[in-house]
Amino acid sequence: MEEMLKMLKELTDANGIPGNEREPREVMKRYIEPFADTVETDHLGSLIAKKTGSDAEGPKIMVAGHLDEIGFMITNIDDNGFLKFQTVGGWWEQVMLAQRVTVMTRNGTIPGVIGSKPPHILAPEARKKSVNVKEMFIDIGAADKEEAESFGVRPGDSVVPVCDFTVMKNEKYLMAKAWDNRIGCAIAIEVLRRLKDVDHPNTVYGVGTVQEEVGLRGARTSAHHIQPDIGFGVDVGIAGDTPGVSDKDALAKMGDGPQIIMYDASMVSHKGLRDFVTDTADSREIPYQFDAVPGGGTDSGAIHLTANGVPALSITVATRYIHTHAAILHRDDFENAVELIVEVIKKMDRETVNRITFD
Repeated sequence: MEEMLKMLKELTDANGIPGNEREPREVMKRYIEPFADTVETDHLGSLIAKKTGSDAEGPKIMVAGHLDEIGFMITNIDDNGFLKFQTVGGWWEQVMLAQRVTVMTRNGTIPGVIGSKPPHILAPEARKKSVNVKEMFIDIGAADKEEAESFGVRPGDSVVPVCDFTVMKNEKYLMAKAWDNRIGCAIAIEVLRRLKDVDHPNTVYGVGTVQEEVGLRGARTSAHHIQPDIGFGVDVGIAGDTPGVSDKDALAKMGDGPQIIMYDASMVSHKGLRDFVTDTADSREIPYQFDAVPGGGTDSGAIHLTANGVPALSITVATRYIHTHAAILHRDDFENAVELIVEVIKKMDRETVNRITFD
């Protein structure tokens, strides 16, 4: 497997829900460390890799993807050894049932499956409704509570979806769990790699934030630590190229370039920065798409409110089936997102940042 795909596999196969991002953080650190001057972790757990350019006093540019993925947390074990749980991050109940999961215990991982009362014994009206998460449980094949506890399971343990990284028949299409948002972490790694021997006056921070899925929390602490002049939240976006989805629902198509997010529920993108990015893309003939998301948000929503304010923009990769066990994205969109951010950083300097900020 080529090195790029190996990195993407290791990032997405790593398990890390909000509050327990150790595995993906270790993978990201291993891949980004060769291209950084320093790598540190803030007190909440976000990874911050710093690479200083030709001017130590130059603008600070933050490129942030989040380490966490949506998952579950064990709340209790019933007498028969079934695990009750709560969601951590946003889940649609219809995609949860009968899906395989991995329970992360301090004794190691345990396979399981999400179950509920079978439809055959439900009343006809009940069958038409989605099952409430409160009625679901995780079956780990334990005979009773005592055996489940002997496996090392305890309340507070993390649970993650199961979906191995897969290169599909069309090798541009990549399927995995946790594209939301290990693809952003991969972009941050690759941006620092491609800037390794490039002469530019900026200090670039490749950041893997924690707890994005539960309120952009790691972006707040890491941005407070960095105090960036420019911020980019790199994440997944909605792909509008599946059956039943119209242009009124979602604009982007996989393979047509990264998405430039004009606004979402967490922020209105900075117009000066947005224009600078799209002008750069036009001049370098890098494809991109505009999009707007009325619900949800990215780490940019926290970054742009740091200190006196930070010009910020979300650049996302159109992805199918986000917030499920298996998602699909297009490799070209990843490559073009990296190229675009690299070209933008190469054109940045203090004068440019001041013009973007104050014009």
